[in-house]
Amino acid sequence: MTSPDTEFIRIMGADDTAGAGTASVPKPPAKALPTVLPILGLSDIVIFPGMVAPLLVDTAQSIRLIDDVVEGDRLLGLVLQKRPDIDTPMPEDLWQHGCAARVLKMLKFPDNTVRVLVEGLWRIRITEYETQTPYLRAKIEVLKDVLQESVEMTALARNGQRLFQEIIKLTPALSDQVKIAALNTDAPGPLTDLIGGNLNLTLEDRQRLLETNNVQERLERLKPLMERELEVLTLSTKIQNDVTATMAKSQRDFFLREQIRAIQRELGETDPSVTEANNLRELIEKNGLPEEVQKIAFKELERLQQMAPSVAEYAITRNYLDWLIYLPWSKSTKDTLDIKTAGRILDQEHFGLGKVKDRLLEYIAVIKLKQNLKGPILCLVGPPGVGKTSLGKSVADALGRKFVRIALGGLRDEAEIRGHRRTYVGAMPGRIIQSIRRAESNNPVILLDEVDKVGSDYRGDPSAALLEVLDPQQNSTFTDHYLDVAFDLSRVLFITTANWLDPIHPALRDRMEVISLPSYTATEKLQIAKRYLVPRQLEEHGLQRRLVKFPDATLRKVIQDYTHEAGVRQLEREIAALSRKAARQIVSKNGQPSKVVIGESDLTDYLGQPQFVSDAAEKITEVGIAMGLAWTPVGGEILFIEATRMPGKGALLLTGSLGDVMKESAQTALSYLRSQSKTLNIDLSDFDKNDIHIHVPAGATPKDGPSAGSTIVVALASLLTRQLVRSDLSMTGEISLRGRVLRVGGIKEKVLAAARSGIKQVILPDQNRPDWMDVPEEVRNRMKVHFVKHISELVQLALKPK
Repeated sequence: MTSPDTEFIRIMGADDTAGAGTASVPKPPAKALPTVLPILGLSDIVIFPGMVAPLLVDTAQSIRLIDDVVEGDRLLGLVLQKRPDIDTPMPEDLWQHGCAARVLKMLKFPDNTVRVLVEGLWRIRITEYETQTPYLRAKIEVLKDVLQESVEMTALARNGQRLFQEIIKLTPALSDQVKIAALNTDAPGPLTDLIGGNLNLTLEDRQRLLETNNVQERLERLKPLMERELEVLTLSTKIQNDVTATMAKSQRDFFLREQIRAIQRELGETDPSVTEANNLRELIEKNGLPEEVQKIAFKELERLQQMAPSVAEYAITRNYLDWLIYLPWSKSTKDTLDIKTAGRILDQEHFGLGKVKDRLLEYIAVIKLKQNLKGPILCLVGPPGVGKTSLGKSVADALGRKFVRIALGGLRDEAEIRGHRRTYVGAMPGRIIQSIRRAESNNPVILLDEVDKVGSDYRGDPSAALLEVLDPQQNSTFTDHYLDVAFDLSRVLFITTANWLDPIHPALRDRMEVISLPSYTATEKLQIAKRYLVPRQLEEHGLQRRLVKFPDATLRKVIQDYTHEAGVRQLEREIAALSRKAARQIVSKNGQPSKVVIGESDLTDYLGQPQFVSDAAEKITEVGIAMGLAWTPVGGEILFIEATRMPGKGALLLTGSLGDVMKESAQTALSYLRSQSKTLNIDLSDFDKNDIHIHVPAGATPKDGPSAGSTIVVALASLLTRQLVRSDLSMTGEISLRGRVLRVGGIKEKVLAAARSGIKQVILPDQNRPDWMDVPEEVRNRMKVHFVKHISELVQLALKPK
């Protein structure tokens, strides 16, 4: 007699194969059981009271027993065989204790086998076998449960119920009927039988439980068995979960490898190299690498597993895998797309710079409408100290992105951008990929500082390497020499900074959107000092704002007399010097610190004599001197041009480190004046007997460009007509032989330089009218401008009448 297969269970029906529970027919009392029952040997199952189970009967003797039982009262005794391989067991082959049962259903099959569904009723003990033919019949004794109510019994029952419920949760194979029965069985006796019939126990353990009619002893016997089973199930579930969590896209070999790994981890038997390889494999799958990169990473991992750690190639491959794994291929930061918040952040950290802020806010607005927008390439051009670098950090804060700064000044090696090939010793990726990994995001703000200072030599031209990085149409497949796989840079917001555009490679300049940052006016410098510089320096020097005061008049005098710059770096250094003086003054006083107010009269004691005197203070008192305007990478400057005559042979002498273009402007100016001598009332009768010498002060500084042409022609006109040039006027513009005054660049910086120097009037080419509107309104309101088309107009405005 054996337990049947699943086919019989389906034939019997789900309700009949509960495995445990109660039958629809009431359980007969123990007294109603006959004293003699037919005995059926079981080879692989132990039946407990209350248990419903299907059985397979395949021997002639047992089939006859079933037929007689079904025709009679349907009662029989079920006893476990000591040896399961015996087809016709004798009394000595059976255990003494068994279970009285009732046949609920019977089915006969064409293969001469019988399936029966039985229900366990009572524990029995066989006292004597009466007959052995045609089947075993024996006298039985019913063993009732011995139950002693006590606190210990209650505790054991509750603990058993709890343990069994946890086992049920971890055993999906148990039927719903078992789960329902477990929830509704409170009596200790039936509970132990329910647990014994469904717990994964050996036949010997089940038989011992069946032989024990003392309920407390059964509970005590079940407790360690259930705890062991629960531990095994918990561990099995943990191993299975560990394996299942990592095999979504894995094949059979990976499944086996993970199982071995989980088992080794629980046993504490781990190989360091295997552990490292498994950790790398987990990271490759978890970090969201693109499919192509993941294939390369797995291939390199296989190579790594075949190498000994002592081999030099091992460290190279291991380092390469680290770069592939830890790059943020799919990790990005969420953009802050609130334009008002972004605008507030930009205004808090920078004063003015309206065009730059507008462009950045426009970018944020477009991102909000089109999520996959490629990052623009912005180039901030302006003199030193106007906030180009700090503006990049503010942009990152406004967008809620990571910020990385890469200094390009003095960079000469192309490998610094593209990386070194792995064949070289000590090879590593270029600065772009390094910055991406350091930012841990694939959409940071990367500031390429001082892009105009990039050089080139025999190692290559970094500017050429930057062409791919800074091209929105190409950088989505940027390939670093070290990685040798494409990385998408299209989501990165690149911001470059430069002092001037001329040194930048033309093709690189064409890829960037240029935004000019002008010099600050005196009023802007005052506001910057009050809002940012003074509070920052007071904090850095440990001073309280209520104790140290910088009046506006003091700051204006510092700006005018102690700084002469387009930005505010020198101004901040001067404020830092004043803060140190104030700190010393506070500390040197005894008792409670008193308030320190730094007035204009204190500046000479604290900072020394004024360093800069307004050039406009130099009144032009001699002929042949004119004041021009020049543009430099550090901002605009005013430029004095001096001309004089001396006995000679009509030669033109030029000094002051002038470039070829500026020398040609001087030749053009002189030729025009000679051609227009009658109109301008210039006496040329002794021209061949005198030389003309033109000099531009600050001879150590190279100077070039066509914009000094108008100033040179005015200086020569002053010299030849013996008329003075107006002291409050400066000019700029290129000239032609026909007398035209032509357009020049850098108007904004030049006019700001004139304003810093106290100039009241400027003369500009008529073609530069649109550029005048770029000059800050504050400067336009306090400065008079003259637009000229011809040198005749220029000379008439610039020269004082005799």
